[in-house]
Amino acid sequence: MELAPIILFTYNRPHHSRMCIESLKANAEARESDLYIYSDGARGAADESGVRAVREYIHSVTGFRSVTVREAEHNRGLAASVISGVTEVIAERGRVIVVEDDLLLSPFFLRFMNDALTLYADEPRVGNVHGHLFRMHGLPDSFLIYHGDSWGWGTWKRAWDHFESDGSKLLSALRARGLCSTFDFGGAYPFTRMLERQIAGRNNSWAIRWKASLLLAGMLSVNAGRSLVGNNGFDESGTNCGGGELIPTDLYTDAPLTCSLPATITENDEARRKFRRMYRLYNSKLHKAWVMAKYKILKR
Repeated sequence: MELAPIILFTYNRPHHSRMCIESLKANAEARESDLYIYSDGARGAADESGVRAVREYIHSVTGFRSVTVREAEHNRGLAASVISGVTEVIAERGRVIVVEDDLLLSPFFLRFMNDALTLYADEPRVGNVHGHLFRMHGLPDSFLIYHGDSWGWGTWKRAWDHFESDGSKLLSALRARGLCSTFDFGGAYPFTRMLERQIAGRNNSWAIRWKASLLLAGMLSVNAGRSLVGNNGFDESGTNCGGGELIPTDLYTDAPLTCSLPATITENDEARRKFRRMYRLYNSKLHKAWVMAKYKILKR
């Protein structure tokens, strides 16, 4: 089996980048995988030393079949970097696995991702593979859901061709087709509002546009039933993760997960119910206040 290339997006956090790459290298498949590292340019003088340190480190990375470093001369921002980087590599290779520098990967992450990318390669109703799962229990090793996400994910060119970068077009289509409730898990989480904020320039999320693009294309995501991805970026160092982890993740490292085709290619109803309950619980004002209070105490 030809393993999918891995794309890693970095900026100015050498410690995070090192931890992410070391966790990738703990995967047995790493040494047979091609790694593409995208390094964004500094936004300003304050970020230049961090960018230089990251670039010095990534040029020393070994442990993969090949390592290709692509450095941006100027700052592009995370969204533009991801969109252009994925488009570039997927045009060359047909499929990709994508991680960002603040992620920690289970030693079974690459196995699951490659198994799913191979198993569903020719299934037009599936457009995304996702290795992360917030704290939930009782789900199978893999399941299908209309909910593409962005922490340790993969896709194929046939699906990425449906990516729409214009948030206004996506929002209009979601409303016209009555899909906003599905998008928001019945009001449990404000993904539609996130898209509205992207349109207004209040965030620059590529992920909310990918999520909407998949739903509008009628494409399901293959999701790991236990989280093979953790996020190390809740320390105010990242672009989209602030202080305090709002929704907890339990990184699974015990054994490989089995990715298998279900009897029918359709959404797992129990998974949607669990996601809805999870988002409703962790998006409550009381929970948010508790997380922020806890984070402030821990920072002292």
